[in-house]
Order: sequence, then C-alpha cells, then structure tokens
Amino acid sequence: MSDSTLSSRTVLVTGATSGIGFEAARQLAEHGATVLLHGRTAEETRAAADRLIAEAGVKAEQLATYYADFGRLEEVEALAHTVVAAHPHLDVLVNNAGMAAPERHTVTADGNEIAFQVNFLAHYLLTCLLEPALTGAPGGRVVNVSSSLHRTGSIQWADPNRARRYSRLAAYAQSQLALTVFAADPRVTAASVNPGVCDTALLPLYAHEGVSPAEGAAHVVRLCDPAVEIVNGAYYDRAERVDPAPAASEDRTIRRLNKLADLLVGRTA
Repeated sequence: MSDSTLSSRTVLVTGATSGIGFEAARQLAEHGATVLLHGRTAEETRAAADRLIAEAGVKAEQLATYYADFGRLEEVEALAHTVVAAHPHLDVLVNNAGMAAPERHTVTADGNEIAFQVNFLAHYLLTCLLEPALTGAPGGRVVNVSSSLHRTGSIQWADPNRARRYSRLAAYAQSQLALTVFAADPRVTAASVNPGVCDTALLPLYAHEGVSPAEGAAHVVRLCDPAVEIVNGAYYDRAERVDPAPAASEDRTIRRLNKLADLLVGRTA
C-alpha cells in the first residue's frame, strides 16, 4: 500500500477510540489520509485524537473528531448531518463500532435490542444518511467490520429484538450477520471484513487470546485503499476473499433486511 493512494482520501471510522478502530485510524493517518474519528463521547474521541498526535506523530490537521452514542439513533442522525456539512465528499466509511451483547436482554431508548442497534442499525442509518457524500464522486466505499460469528447467526424476522428468546451469543451473531448482509446493498459499494480474533474488548466472545488490534486493523485499512478493487457485497476473511454465509448474498434477504431496518430506524421510503 502506498501513501500516495490514501493521502487524498477522507475516511470516517466509527468506534475509533480503542481497539481495531483506533489502530485503523492510526494506520490510515500514517498513510496520509484525513481521518474523521468517531467515539461515543466528545471526551473519549478528543483523547483518542490526542493519543494519535502524541504517540504516532499524526498531524493535528489530518484529524477531526465527532461523537454519537449509537444507543441513541437521534445522535447517529445528528452525527451524519454534522459530518456531511463539514465533509460533503467522503471517500470511505468504516463501520467498525461494536459491542458484545449483554448477559441480560437490554433494549435501547429507541426500542431495539442494544447489540442489534449499536452493531447494525446505527451503521445502517449512518450509511444511508452519508450516501450522498459517499457517492458524490467515483470511488466512494463502505467497509463493514464483521465477524466469523456471522456464520452462526440468523435474523429473527418476527422478533429481531429477541424479546421472546434471548441469548447474548445469538443476539451478537444476528447483528454481525445483518451487517454482512448490508454490504451487498446496491446503493454504495461496500465490503465486509473479518479482521480475525483480536485482543480487544470483544475477545471473550471468541477465544482466550488473539492477535494485536493493529494486525486486525491492517486488513480493514487495506480495503480502504482505492488501489484495492472491491466487488460490492464481497466478504473478506482477513486478506482473503471468501464466500460469506449464504444468506448474505440472497437478494430476497437483502431487500427484507432493508425493509426491517427502515422500519426500526424510522426511515420512510
């Protein structure tokens, strides 16, 4: 990857205050990209930017900070409008923010199961609202940071909030499957990537040990590079393109998920 291919790119990374998101932001900035850091609060996001400047030698003018709690869709909407106002042209959106589903069934103020909202619905809404900025010029793309656990997931169409039968692993897997299916939406060129098992806050869902977040982030950053061609809906297991779960490329499932997501985030056609 050369600095020249990323140096003119503007990239928004959600969940950029720790783990894979922070390391992806660092690597993108080191390759010369302008990086829009998203965090849950203004304080967390500013601290992440300060760390990048102090520890990685990133130039302050390469960074901009934004915040929104993905547990509140009105904050996601406000984030999108603020980003578009400042950056009417956006080259890449990295949908990375994520959480483990809690032990107990938890519903957001918007009425959605929390992992489904934070991991998928918030990113769905953000992507839809940023579509004009991403498609205003050729080459705009979305990179969804997914998981191998999407293969174990199923979308409970009649009960997406899993109110009747809750399991934290099933809820998390459903959110990752939905995010992977969403990459095949035709509106914006998008791909999903499983960065591998990394030593982040989500590690307990997968294993006892994992590779460094920087190693996982490198697979995400590679897909942000315009020199790397991606096919809409492609799924990468680290650096290798492989087939996702069968549901992720079914037209019917893609349409059905969009309809469900529009309903849950309050978007009207």
